[in-house]
Amino acid sequence: MSVTTAAALVPLAERFAAAKRASTVLATATAATKNRALEAIASALLAESDRIVAANARDLENADANGLSAGLRDRLALDEKRLGALADAVLDVVALVDPVGESVRGSTLPNGLKLSQVRVPFGVVGAIYEARPNVTVDIAALALKSGNAAVLRGGSAAENTNLVLVDVLRTAIASSGLPADSVQTVDEFGRDGARELMRARGFVDVLIPRGSAELINAVVAESTVPVIETGAGVVHIYLDESADEQLAVDIVHNAKVQRVSVCNALETLLVNRAAAPRVLGPVLDRLRGAGVTIHGDADVRTLYPDSVRATDEDWAAEYYSLDLAVAIVDDLDGALEHIARWSTHHTESIITNDLANAERFLAEVDSAVVMVNASTRFTDGGEFGFGAEVGISTQKLHARGPMGLQELTSTKWLVRGTGQIRP
Repeated sequence: MSVTTAAALVPLAERFAAAKRASTVLATATAATKNRALEAIASALLAESDRIVAANARDLENADANGLSAGLRDRLALDEKRLGALADAVLDVVALVDPVGESVRGSTLPNGLKLSQVRVPFGVVGAIYEARPNVTVDIAALALKSGNAAVLRGGSAAENTNLVLVDVLRTAIASSGLPADSVQTVDEFGRDGARELMRARGFVDVLIPRGSAELINAVVAESTVPVIETGAGVVHIYLDESADEQLAVDIVHNAKVQRVSVCNALETLLVNRAAAPRVLGPVLDRLRGAGVTIHGDADVRTLYPDSVRATDEDWAAEYYSLDLAVAIVDDLDGALEHIARWSTHHTESIITNDLANAERFLAEVDSAVVMVNASTRFTDGGEFGFGAEVGISTQKLHARGPMGLQELTSTKWLVRGTGQIRP
């Protein structure tokens, strides 16, 4: 559908209004009630696995016909193992403390007024994402536990899978006594659905885009609904002069190869010039053995001829593939300058045995997650103990880094008095 028609807008408006009504029920639902719904979702994902996998197979066939990249195809794919992991993640959310009603701070004023600031749901959370059917489940589960309704736009690449998943979610939620409209999709409205979701101010309280830099930038530019920006992952690791060779080999390999199609995968490796003759060969040999193409600067190609020439496009690339940009820098200052210029402020890590350099890296790198001697693959809601994640926020307002339950809440002030008036 290329033009939004009046007829199309009516069911869309009704859908947004239904989500708003559902959010008022969820806002006062008990943790026990929400947990029963989540348990029903986990069970339904397993019970309906054949149906979900069959729908996903149709999407994968379309992906192959349309030439979807290997990285996006990997994100799109669901099998019984991944569905089992999704069900487990939902149960992990069940085990988390419900943030709604949590007291953030409070005081009693000299006049006796009692103030308390407590966590409350946003209301309706919208999400726009690409080829990631797991996000459908993750966001629905986190929204439900935090007392929010969810309106989802999962993209055409996963249309068949998301259609089944949303149906499974709605049926499971309704079986627990909560409104089925707690989870909605606008996928059948195509791009018009996405546009109207971005304009649904008054119905949708916050919008979260997940996907390519192009998608995220479009949502930020076009949305009238407040946006929490999740960012592309041009992720860096810096091998300091004192970096342990085996540590560097293992961490860099894991960060790049363990799963290439995710935003926390390594995209640029920076190597201290003094350490390069010692560590560059072993690190890159391990990567080459895993099929990684090395895009190196002139100094890298001199020390490691089995590499191709890197350009500025490589320093800005989020490859989603077995490609890695590699540069040699003079020192920590050089690494910090490179990261400041090219980073998307997602995740950066330093491999070092120098405590002063480690602390300086932690203090000066302006990214959502900054690490020492650890794989960047740990930037993840599940790994951080959040059960799942809505996304990795790279902005600085409200939320930053992996977004879990607390990041899907706002606060309100409760004031209890005994008849006080302001003089």
